[in-house]
Amino acid sequence: MNQVTQPGLGRSTVLVTGASGYIAGWIIQYLLEEGCTVHATVRDPNKASSVGHLLKMAENSPGTLKLFKADLLDKGAFTAAMEGCDIVMHTASPFVLEGFTDANEALVRPALEGTRNVLESVNACPSVRRVVLTSSVAAIYGDNCDIEKIPSRTFTEDHWNTTSTVDHNPYQFSKTVAEQEAWKMQQAQSRWDLVTINPAMVYGPSLTKGSQSASIDTLVKMGDGRLRTGVPKLTYGVVDVREVARAHVLAAFKPEASGRHILNAGELTMLQIAKILRGKFGKRYPFPTMEVPTFAVWAFGPLFDRSVSRDFIKKNVGYPVHFDNNRSKALGVRYRPVEETFTEHFQQILDDWLVKTR
Repeated sequence: MNQVTQPGLGRSTVLVTGASGYIAGWIIQYLLEEGCTVHATVRDPNKASSVGHLLKMAENSPGTLKLFKADLLDKGAFTAAMEGCDIVMHTASPFVLEGFTDANEALVRPALEGTRNVLESVNACPSVRRVVLTSSVAAIYGDNCDIEKIPSRTFTEDHWNTTSTVDHNPYQFSKTVAEQEAWKMQQAQSRWDLVTINPAMVYGPSLTKGSQSASIDTLVKMGDGRLRTGVPKLTYGVVDVREVARAHVLAAFKPEASGRHILNAGELTMLQIAKILRGKFGKRYPFPTMEVPTFAVWAFGPLFDRSVSRDFIKKNVGYPVHFDNNRSKALGVRYRPVEETFTEHFQQILDDWLVKTR
């Protein structure tokens, strides 16, 4: 599925930032399978829980893995890792949705300055010819209600998030300003080009038990009973992590690749996701079976989950969203059924004992 057959791919040297991440792990596996030399940056190359799975996959592949220490906010930290690379895949970016007191320091500054630091190193490295940036549909739109401003009621790569701020949806804002900075820096020179991958909510099996994401947390809550009384009528796009990783490889090595690419296999409500899981795993787990009325979510939601504000509920619950994924299909991405994605993801959650088997 989504095989890359560009001549010379196996002779390429590729830098992958944030190599211990959920998406980055699959990218590195595919690159190593193709015979690439991968320069992988992490904050601590000696931390087994972060790099052990990468070292293991490199043992049984035709490619070569080299680990480098780098931090997003350290100027020049990526220079050594980038030496000799022709492709840079910048996946590193903070993904924190709660538990912080300063959104700018936790999210916006690392995303923006991290992107700037990486691309300044690209500007100083003459071998780099293309950068692939892991962005998000969060840079396309901020709240579901934003779709009402679009006549077609469908988000495309032409749209930008104009409603998020450091105070409202700071994660979405961080992804937006980071991608905008990347395009600004790319357009200021002519040696390297830029392709962005803008995935919807990413699901699917991880290559390490250490991965954390909002998608994993949602499935755990569905399986352990915290959402048994019902879920809000919240719709969002979903995509398999393996398709997202393949898209990065395709974007890197297809000469004609350019611009932004929405990665979305389909739009689902939380109840539809629960229905898929119930259909595969039966009644052994307390998956939600009903949607909570929106007025009740607005009244009581913030009392049960402090990370959910009434403003977010007002602007997202009850609004359907749709995405145009034709550019990703033209790139070569082939989407697997969402049922397969959720079944395999939840099975891994069970295997990792994040939800106890009943």
